[in-house]
Amino acid sequence: MKAPIAETGLRRVVRLVALLNLGYFGIEFAVALTIGSVSLFADSVDFLEDASINFLILAALGWTAKHRARVGMALAVILLVPGFATLWTAWEKFNVPVPPAPLPLSLAGAGALIVNLSCAFMLARYRAHGGSLTRAAFLSSRNDAFANVAIIAAGLVTAFLWQSAWPDLLVGLGIAVMNMDAAREVWTAAREEHAAS
Repeated sequence: MKAPIAETGLRRVVRLVALLNLGYFGIEFAVALTIGSVSLFADSVDFLEDASINFLILAALGWTAKHRARVGMALAVILLVPGFATLWTAWEKFNVPVPPAPLPLSLAGAGALIVNLSCAFMLARYRAHGGSLTRAAFLSSRNDAFANVAIIAAGLVTAFLWQSAWPDLLVGLGIAVMNMDAAREVWTAAREEHAAS
């Protein structure tokens, strides 16, 4: 029996989103290490986490509602990982407060924004399908787009207004808070699905 058209489309979109996230993780992580940016480090770890989430979603799409809900709860925990990694990186940066190079910071943030807006746009059509799993993917891409705007702004502020590590640090910590809030939303949706099934 053929899979429904919506599910086939969702699988194709989730696979593409996973590959885009994995690809940009490598780019952003390399730039973050080169210029010593907390916000880019946080965002690159987030890209890796997004790729993992989307590969898990791809695997779980054919499962029962109860099993998908359990995976949704696991994904909520995974969403916390970038937040904790960012806190550690921020602590290290706080001890050695050297500002990152603003131009690569803004350019990497702009590239990340393009990738995340593309992913959010593709996932928006399917955010009501697949329950907490697809909700996790959509929320993650949407939140990341907001974070990327903040990264670009941090680069511009560092370049033109305030030669300091603080704009980058503050944006990195903001990304950590957004990830924790997304984790809470996904956990709540997954618990409701689990109870309903």
